[in-house]
Amino acid sequence: MTTTADMPWTDAPLVALDLEGTGAQDREDERILEIAVVPITGGRPSLPDAYTTLLNSGRRIQQRPWISPGLTNAALADAPPLTDVEPELARRLNGRLITGHNITVDWRLLHRCCPTVRPAGLIDTLRLARHVHPGDNRKSLTALLERYGLTEDVTQCAPDSQPHRAMWDTIGVAMLLPTLIDHLDANHTLPLAELQRLAGVPTTNDADRCERTNQTPMLW
Repeated sequence: MTTTADMPWTDAPLVALDLEGTGAQDREDERILEIAVVPITGGRPSLPDAYTTLLNSGRRIQQRPWISPGLTNAALADAPPLTDVEPELARRLNGRLITGHNITVDWRLLHRCCPTVRPAGLIDTLRLARHVHPGDNRKSLTALLERYGLTEDVTQCAPDSQPHRAMWDTIGVAMLLPTLIDHLDANHTLPLAELQRLAGVPTTNDADRCERTNQTPMLW
């Protein structure tokens, strides 16, 4: 009988996620401007089940350099507010393992803005990349996708998106995860428990603070 600890990671309820916000300089007033979710089924992104939406934050957005390209006030004007979208996010994320690149950054904002979203846990591809390539400092999402020759594949799967936008980055995470795991287990039978040991991140606020202390923020 297979237990959760013995379960191959490919059988786990994984979902890739990325969101774009107004920036950490807003502190408790930071808002989500765009979010994307892509299920990972059998170790591969399930693109037919992908979900993305722009979000109207209810206030005018200053066009700072770190605001992702295309997230203008005009583009966001007709988008739904987060309160309308939160039930759909909860349906897609609750009870699942949310996977992202430096996922604590996204989770901190998502948890504060969407308290009804309650995942089973978090998986961080940045932490996994640090384990797979400990001597390489080029571990941003775009750098890793370029390293593995995945950039064009991601772009083809997200023709209406681009790097540093939610859907492009989410598909990138969903493709990067199995690629990194291939370096650990080419047969894709890595136990979920081992993946969680290498790349798992607790969802508690204390764990988030600890993670921020030990890591240099890296959004991309």
